[in-house]
Amino acid sequence: MFSIALYKSDLKSQWDNFINESKNGTFLFYRDFLEYHKDRFEDYSILFYKNEKTIAVLPANKLEDVIYSHKGLTYGGLVLKNDIKFSDVLEVFKLLLSHLHDNNFASIIIKEIPEIYNTSPSDEVKYLLHKTNADLIRRDILSVIKTGKISYSRDRIQGNKRGIKFNLDVREVTDFKEFWNTILIPNLESKHNISPVHSLEEISKLNSLFPENIRQFNVYLEDRIVAGATIFETKTTAHVQYISGNKEKNKLGSLDYLFTHLIEEVFSNKEYFDFGISNENNGKNINEGLLYWKEGFGARSITQDFYEIKTSNYKNLDDIMI
Repeated sequence: MFSIALYKSDLKSQWDNFINESKNGTFLFYRDFLEYHKDRFEDYSILFYKNEKTIAVLPANKLEDVIYSHKGLTYGGLVLKNDIKFSDVLEVFKLLLSHLHDNNFASIIIKEIPEIYNTSPSDEVKYLLHKTNADLIRRDILSVIKTGKISYSRDRIQGNKRGIKFNLDVREVTDFKEFWNTILIPNLESKHNISPVHSLEEISKLNSLFPENIRQFNVYLEDRIVAGATIFETKTTAHVQYISGNKEKNKLGSLDYLFTHLIEEVFSNKEYFDFGISNENNGKNINEGLLYWKEGFGARSITQDFYEIKTSNYKNLDDIMI
């Protein structure tokens, strides 16, 4: 009744159609997104069937004897059919672990999909993680606004007023070059000695593939870029992928002005506005200043967990239903 298939290119349409109709999938799981960095990750994505109909998929990559879902994405795990029942998720998870065990994989690491991206309740796997003695190896906090319930701090209100005073101009643009080269890359290099996760070439390519989901907003002072943000938009949520401003950002109130505009005007129709994590050092620390700024817009914390499951623990799932 239940079966699996490793992903191959001729299943692309089937995979993408399923993601679109699933209850917890986002555009990050479409094959064009998954494969933009295929040179860095060896794919091990899986489709699960019941009576030859797709009921779940796992976006994944492999590294030695460990499966990751997904090492190249913000989140991963089982993507589930919209009307799937718990008993079927149980069979899928058992099939997944037994398959991996039979193919000599020692464990699987899952970055759970935050609940704000689900279109309907989707916690079945959380129970199964408990039953398979999954190890919680990391927990991040995301700062999230429930849209329609907005309360700004005095600092954020004053920052927005400065933006109005300086007559700042927010523009949505389709060319990422100005923000990447003028603001984002110099800031990340000078403050953290790192580069953006996505190169300019990569983000431009992804935007061409997903123009309705990947959006760039820049802030200008007299036609000179002073700040910007890159937003990943899903069915339920606007997620901030990149935020950056120049050295004048506090004086100008550029980021406060930008995000007041994004929250109140551009993305007011979304259920959630997700500022993302403020964690550093693999989740062990929190950037206090960054968190303070996000909470000034009324954002509050939800968690995202990372689990490691031994594949041999598939046997723990045999006698759950009585």
